[in-house]
Amino acid sequence: MADRERRFSRRGRFDDVTEIIPAVDVDDTGDVPIPDADDDESPSVAARLGAAARRQLGKVGPILRERVLPKTAKALRPRATRLGATIASGLLLCASFPPTDWWWAAVVAFALLAWVLTRAATRPVGGFGYGFLLGLVFYLPLLPWIAMLVGAIPWIALATVSAVFPGIFGLLAVAVRRLPGWPVWFAAAWAVQEWLKSSVPFGGFPWGVVAFGQTSGPFLPLVRLGGPPLLSLAIVLLGSSLTAIAVEIVSWWHKSRRLAADTPPAVLVPAICICAVLFASVAVWPAVRRSGAGAGDEPTVTVAAVQGNVPRLGLDFNSQRRAVLDNHVRETLRLADDVHAGSAPQPQFVVWPEDASDIDPLANPDAGQQMNVAADAIGAPILVGTVLDVPKRPPDDPAYTNTVIVWNPVTGPGERHDKQIVQPFGEYLPWPGFFRHLSRYAEWAGHFVPGQSSGVVHAAGIPVGVATCWEVIFDRAARESVRNGAQILAMPSNNATFNQAMSEQQLAFDKVRAVEHDRYVVVAGTVGISAVIAPDGGELERTAFFQPAYLVSQVRLKTALTPATRWGDILGWVLVVAGIGAVFAGILHNGWFMRPNRRRLRSAKQGAPAADRSDHDTAAEHHGRDAARRGPDRGAI
Repeated sequence: MADRERRFSRRGRFDDVTEIIPAVDVDDTGDVPIPDADDDESPSVAARLGAAARRQLGKVGPILRERVLPKTAKALRPRATRLGATIASGLLLCASFPPTDWWWAAVVAFALLAWVLTRAATRPVGGFGYGFLLGLVFYLPLLPWIAMLVGAIPWIALATVSAVFPGIFGLLAVAVRRLPGWPVWFAAAWAVQEWLKSSVPFGGFPWGVVAFGQTSGPFLPLVRLGGPPLLSLAIVLLGSSLTAIAVEIVSWWHKSRRLAADTPPAVLVPAICICAVLFASVAVWPAVRRSGAGAGDEPTVTVAAVQGNVPRLGLDFNSQRRAVLDNHVRETLRLADDVHAGSAPQPQFVVWPEDASDIDPLANPDAGQQMNVAADAIGAPILVGTVLDVPKRPPDDPAYTNTVIVWNPVTGPGERHDKQIVQPFGEYLPWPGFFRHLSRYAEWAGHFVPGQSSGVVHAAGIPVGVATCWEVIFDRAARESVRNGAQILAMPSNNATFNQAMSEQQLAFDKVRAVEHDRYVVVAGTVGISAVIAPDGGELERTAFFQPAYLVSQVRLKTALTPATRWGDILGWVLVVAGIGAVFAGILHNGWFMRPNRRRLRSAKQGAPAADRSDHDTAAEHHGRDAARRGPDRGAI
């Protein structure tokens, strides 16, 4: 028994095994005597084990107070300033998005983050940690509308996964911070993580891309030149350049107080970066402003958007499918009455929201009849958001398409756009065998499949680009529609499962698309926010949230293609390649993963003289000392 106690102690399992397993006498036959249950002086083995366990648990508190907490405090104390700056930057970045809309907060956020990541004490693992912390502080308050409907676990899980990508940026930033002109490479590294987050997992989640928090700021016109990647790059570049200038000036000031003469601070590159962002924004602003004001000779059309509302918010709104359809028919009839009374202009076409009819009108004649009534009353085609069954599917494995179908008052159903980018965990469940065990809400996911579409339908002879709800957050959807000839964009959505904050954030995507592609955008939501957006990102009209309403507005049909429409995807790839290239250059510059001299290694294996090996070791030591002397936070600017 003593030998077993010593073995446990050496392996670090227990300090004293006898406290957990008391000594037990064995009689001559080798049996363990069992105490009498009625003998108060002979407690059972289970009782003694319970008492021993309580004694061990009683030691946890002192261990935490005397060992764990002091070590934790010692580790956090030198990092407190950087941790505080990182938390502040995450909160500021979140404040740049709706509903707060402090566009300038993003610039300050990246200035603080750049300061944290360029400190000499911030190592690669620390860079990932600070970036991950920024991601958590940013995404948790950005996405609480998820928790309101499906609970805290999906919300926290999504925020945590999303925070990994800023963590990757922190790691990449530490790798490139000693390169000349490091603010440029910081911005390129951020472009890499945004591209990665918009691509994986399950097709990506672009929610939280920096550009979509700039809809009320002066740099929004930059999306006309290069799309959201260029705008995000500009904001990160501004913040990082401001930090570079501030750090250089402070360093120069401290040096000049000790020395009689000194060279001026090296601020040329960051100053050029700031000026480039400002000049580019000023250069493109007049064209954006002119387009938003309606200047030009483009033909005008009148369009309408109908917001029928749902009986109640939440995931169960689909149980009221017929009521939702009736609401949109009723609101369209009200619009028709106002048109006939002369209080509203006659629209060329009407846009209904996504899931305005969650009943397949091709398979259910009563739903189709309701759409005929609405289209006949308004005297114009209606872009109906509906759900269609995929034919020839077995009953136990149904599948549907999320479709916008043009319902003509004379000919009935016509052209259609089948949603090509479907939402994971909402419209379909990835890895069903795995996720069904994590949350009961996984069973609520739909059975939608992506469709094939050009992104354009024709209503009253007008080519209308369609990006349905989830599609609008991906750059490629609206770009494909405009490249295929869309002269106006319709973006039907269904936010009945979320709240107004989410709807405001999604409306920011619509505004960016309007400026990016120089198109008027008509947004129709089941519960809001519905809006008509001009090509400068301004709202011509909008509805309140969670109430029935309609909008009628005159817009211009536009055919010109912006640089972002033509080359935005190419620019995005250029930024990604530049960022990855900068990371490899930074690794080489830092001397990480240096390959040893193969000839010396071969000589060492063959018994080379000790002097040769010592020379090699000495050179490696000199290289390490030189790298340490230069310091990781004083890269050339």
